[in-house]
Amino acid sequence: MCTLAHVFEAAGLATVTISAIRAVAERVRPPRVLHGEFPLGRPLGKPNDPEFQHDVLRRAFALLERESGPVLEDHPEVVIGDEEPLSCTLPPRFDPELALAVDEARGLRKAYDRALAKRGVSDVGKAVDADGVPHALDVLQNIVNGTPWKEAGIPGGHTTAVANDIRAYYEEAALELAGAPDVGGRQVEAWFFERTEAGKLILDVRKALAGQGAPQPVWFFMAPMHRN
Repeated sequence: MCTLAHVFEAAGLATVTISAIRAVAERVRPPRVLHGEFPLGRPLGKPNDPEFQHDVLRRAFALLERESGPVLEDHPEVVIGDEEPLSCTLPPRFDPELALAVDEARGLRKAYDRALAKRGVSDVGKAVDADGVPHALDVLQNIVNGTPWKEAGIPGGHTTAVANDIRAYYEEAALELAGAPDVGGRQVEAWFFERTEAGKLILDVRKALAGQGAPQPVWFFMAPMHRN
C-alpha cells in the first residue's frame, strides 16, 4: 500500500496510508502515513471497539491537511497482540497407529461438518477438501521425518495453500466445538499453533523445508511471520 500511495499521488489523488510495519513506511516513504503499533492483520487496532477504530481513522484522515511530506506519524497507543488461546477441547486419540496430527484431524471431522452445515460455506478447498486434510497432514509428517519435499507429493504442489486449508478446517471445527463465541482476533490462531498437533506440525514442516534448502516462498508463508 505504501508503494501504491506514490502511484495514486502521481495521478493527482491525495492518499493516506495506515502502516503495520514502521520500517517499511520509513523505507518507502509514502506521502502521508499513520503507523499503528498494532498486531498484524488489525489495521484499526482493536476488534469490536468502534470508538478506538474511529480514532485511528480520524488521525489518519487528519494527515490530509498536511500538504507537504512525506509525513509519518505514530498512533499514541500500543496494542499488544498476544491473546490467550481459544478454549476448545480436542477429541481423544482414536487410532494410535496414525500420526498424531492425522488422528486429531479425523477426530474433528464431525465438528467441521456441523460448522459447514450451519454456515453453508467453508474456507477449505484451496488445495485440498475436508476429505483430503488427513492425507495432507500425513504428507507433511513425512517431510518432517525426512522425505525430500519434492518427492513428498504435496497436494497441488503448493505448501501454503495446503497449510491454509488445514488451518481453516481446524479453526472452523474449533468455533463449532466452542459454541462460536465472540473471540479475539488471534485467539483461534493461538489455539491452532499452540494447542493442536496439526499447528505444531506445520511449524515443524517450515523448519524441515528450510533445512532441506527449499526456496523461502515454499515454507515461509505456511504460518504467520511471528510464529516460529
